[in-house]
Amino acid sequence: MEQFTFTDKAKKIFYALIAVGILSLIYGIVSPSITGQRVWSNVLINSWFFFGIGLTGTFFIAVSAAAQAGWVVVLKRIFEAISMYVPVGAVLMMILILGSAFGMNHLYHWMHPHGDALLEGKQAYLNVPFWIGRAVVFIGVYTLVTILFRKRSLKEDVEGNTRNYFFKNRVLAAIFLVFFGYTSVVASWDWLMSLDPHWFSTLYGWYIFAGMWCSGMVTVLLIALWLKSKGYLEQVNESHIHDMGKWVFATSFLWTYLWFSQFMLIWYSDMPEEVTYYMARLEDYTVPYMTMVMINFILPMLLLMSKDMKRHAGMLSFVGVIIFFGHWMDVYFIVTPGTLKDQGVIGIFEIGFMLGYLGVFLFTVFTALAKAPLVVKHHAMLDESLHHHIN
Repeated sequence: MEQFTFTDKAKKIFYALIAVGILSLIYGIVSPSITGQRVWSNVLINSWFFFGIGLTGTFFIAVSAAAQAGWVVVLKRIFEAISMYVPVGAVLMMILILGSAFGMNHLYHWMHPHGDALLEGKQAYLNVPFWIGRAVVFIGVYTLVTILFRKRSLKEDVEGNTRNYFFKNRVLAAIFLVFFGYTSVVASWDWLMSLDPHWFSTLYGWYIFAGMWCSGMVTVLLIALWLKSKGYLEQVNESHIHDMGKWVFATSFLWTYLWFSQFMLIWYSDMPEEVTYYMARLEDYTVPYMTMVMINFILPMLLLMSKDMKRHAGMLSFVGVIIFFGHWMDVYFIVTPGTLKDQGVIGIFEIGFMLGYLGVFLFTVFTALAKAPLVVKHHAMLDESLHHHIN
């Protein structure tokens, strides 16, 4: 089985991105024009965005194991590689959570109710000890399951014993998916929706999950296309790429459906306590916010509708890169109006800081890819995946 070589040239590129991120952070700290709130806001944006992509890797490994999906097996190592960012992202998320809890920032207004009757009424749930406790449990389980899936995959390559690992992973996947289905929604309430503590939406958790899922599938597709362009992954054929293109197309529409459903219901009811969420985004960030929505909806609809476009590496790469940054913008507008009100801006600091996180993410992913063969050796459904074909 082919082995990926993580070249020094690639490492230098990722080191450069990380250096850009560090310099941006230093600039944000020392610059009098950039507030601490703006710095911490971007820590949350990027920590959540890339942590969510890593979690998508773990989630999809679990989904494919529980559903006995054979076609995806030749791409399994890419999903594993992005999932290996989960332990790194877990550390960065906990830094953000503990920094917020110990007063290093003021991202979460509910931590300081100051006589606000509504926030005081939510203190049974929104209190710092319980908030930290939930985060530790959620992040701890995500990290543990991710490492366990990866460990079993590598052991299966060495030992064989396919049937044993296949059924063990199905059991673990079934348990994890129930846990993840609940906690991913609760985590979105805790870490994102509570930035606007006077507002809530019953669709919010699924909307956040859809954006996370789409971002993760786009990332896997882009890495697979890049590896194939470098002569790797000969086992991945047009049908595998077509299926990944369909996943990007489907999750883009899922995100759009949930965005529109949430927006339409709030707009139609026109209740003051609900419309404030969209007023802050549509009045203060009109053009960039609607541009983000159009990018994440219109682009995949127009360019990925046909079968041929879902197999065209150049088109998929073009659309994938734009959707990737489009969903980063989505997270930006989820966070910024709640933390910076109308003072948010996507400037040099924001772009440089995001590139730093991207460097850490890609370095982690490519390091994982280089540590094992790019295609698993003894998976029970490997033969089905190798012969996967769509007319």
